[in-house]
Amino acid sequence: MLDNILPVLTILGMALVVYATRVSGPWLLGRWLDARPVRTWLGYLPGTVLVALVAPLVFASGVAEALASLVTLLVAVRTRNVLISMLVGVVVVWGLRFWFA
Repeated sequence: MLDNILPVLTILGMALVVYATRVSGPWLLGRWLDARPVRTWLGYLPGTVLVALVAPLVFASGVAEALASLVTLLVAVRTRNVLISMLVGVVVVWGLRFWFA
């Protein structure tokens, strides 16, 4: 009997911890911190996380991926359209891999 209840208690405990961390963030922001500077700072967070995830892949990969990343960045800055940037990036990396291979 105890063997069957232990996984259930573990999952419930993990759910409680996840819920507590999700609730405590807005509660702390609204209670102790000035919301405007913190919200401005948090607005930059998704971009920095994306750069932190993509930059090592760009520099650790081959020439085709690095050139395609540069082209994708230029298209994104020029058009400000995420879909077009992704499509151009995929086509360029495919073409460069085909050309360099």
